[in-house]
Amino acid sequence: MTSIRITEPRSKLSVTALLLPERAPENATFLMAYLAAPRVVPGIHAMWTGPEISCPVPSADLDGQSYDRPLPAENATLTPQPGDIVLSYVPPRMWGGNPNAIFDIGLYYGPGARLLFPVGWLAGSVVAQVRAEERDQFAAACGVIRRNGACDITFSLVEA
Repeated sequence: MTSIRITEPRSKLSVTALLLPERAPENATFLMAYLAAPRVVPGIHAMWTGPEISCPVPSADLDGQSYDRPLPAENATLTPQPGDIVLSYVPPRMWGGNPNAIFDIGLYYGPGARLLFPVGWLAGSVVAQVRAEERDQFAAACGVIRRNGACDITFSLVEA
């Protein structure tokens, strides 16, 4: 079973999220290809979606890569639950005329989240879930990130 290790030292974020390839196969494949080597992705507390640390995949990471393609909504949600790791896809030019597609890894840590963006409701794919026994630590660390501002989050694949 493949999992994602998610860490950020300043907040003491250090959790494992189980990938859900049976529920979100294309999205899990994208994430596994992207994380073939550990990645450091900028993270910031979301403004629109509630209790989320938003980690937009840098466009430079996608240049010339086979995973720069549309992703279907799989295991879709508009209201992520605490512990959900949601991969959101925004097509090119949809948000503010940005010519690049946006792929966002959302770390949802509390109740009341919603996938309502300035462009409207946009379903995301629940691609992984933080282990139940780590969710309190996950929420606490995400709260520290919220208070501290932007950070760099490391994502890496691990075999369980």
